[in-house]
Amino acid sequence: MQPINSLLEIASHYKALFCDVWGVVHNGIAPFQHGVQALTEARGRGLKVVIVTSGDVTRGLIEKAAPEILHIGTPREAVLFDGLNVKLLGEEQAETVVCTGLYNDDVEVPGDYAALLSRLKARDLPMICANPDIMVERGDRMIWCGGALARDYAALGGAVSMAGKPHHHIYAAAHETATALTGTSLAKSDILAIGDGLFTDIKGANDYGIEALYISAGVHVHEYSNHDGGSGVVIDGTAMRDFVRRHNFSPVASMARLG
Repeated sequence: MQPINSLLEIASHYKALFCDVWGVVHNGIAPFQHGVQALTEARGRGLKVVIVTSGDVTRGLIEKAAPEILHIGTPREAVLFDGLNVKLLGEEQAETVVCTGLYNDDVEVPGDYAALLSRLKARDLPMICANPDIMVERGDRMIWCGGALARDYAALGGAVSMAGKPHHHIYAAAHETATALTGTSLAKSDILAIGDGLFTDIKGANDYGIEALYISAGVHVHEYSNHDGGSGVVIDGTAMRDFVRRHNFSPVASMARLG
């Protein structure tokens, strides 16, 4: 895992970039300007930057499921169902569960959903999870995501379909998009994935067979950093590399923030 200071140090080895958004391009509140600039510069050098959201893939899964939907998530995320032939119903009438997150991720935790998940499992309802992330950054806080509920539902024996990373569907969709953008067939060796989640971004890239750049100041930063006495953190490079190796992932390079 080569430490780098700029995306351009390795960008010339690739033709397309699959870039994570949350934790790489923004923190849930504001964009990371250096990351945006780095991707803009890469595009200026001819690379195709591809961002395929889990929502795109989720809609395809919903279209194949029973249309009586229990939506677990905030009302603002109901836009996911726009234009789809579904009915958003209560727990008792639903035949499919679609989880985009917690109802109120500012105050709730996954344990608050234990009783609901048990009732859903008693009826063997299938769950589609639109966001496999367990936690993500929101400003200077960490919040729980839909992946935590999907994890707990699967632990009960519930059937879960994951639309986002690290699952194959989203990488295949991004590969198809990149191929269309370049107008030529792209080998997997032509693609670099960029992300801050080891168990989503990096695992997904490794499983799909493409190389990955690990953004180490993202979701896992508290595993290997110390406060610098101000408002920031200082990454312990040795501890970070040990953390990555301990989980058997293999990014080709790392940097604290995309730039």
